[in-house]
Amino acid sequence: MWFLVLLLIVGACAAAYRFRVPLLAKLLGQSETRVARQLKRKGH
Repeated sequence: MWFLVLLLIVGACAAAYRFRVPLLAKLLGQSETRVARQLKRKGH
């Protein structure tokens, strides 16, 4: 049971990292291109 919970958490983190630009754009209310530019400038 704990293995499934751990697997779900890791999967959710991986998905959030993979789709960080659209997620951040939606949360911040800014365009995706602007968010992507900010992330690249900070070296992420």
